[in-house]
Amino acid sequence: MHGDMAGFYEVRVQGGGMNHRLLCLLIRDADDLGGSSIVCLGGLSKPRREKADPKDYLRIKGYRAEFEQHRTVMD
Repeated sequence: MHGDMAGFYEVRVQGGGMNHRLLCLLIRDADDLGGSSIVCLGGLSKPRREKADPKDYLRIKGYRAEFEQHRTVMD
């Protein structure tokens, strides 16, 4: 991703007229995670060809901040 979402990676799936996104971080050489890891933070769904709700991205960025501080997300 780019802009203020730089550093996130997303898995994209389409189905039922919707686009579904799973947003993740790639963490390399993390001893506390047992090595390199994919950390799935959350997702969103939106109708095709429409922009995602900015609140969804704010929520995911909040999860990243919490993960970076505590190495877990409590929601």
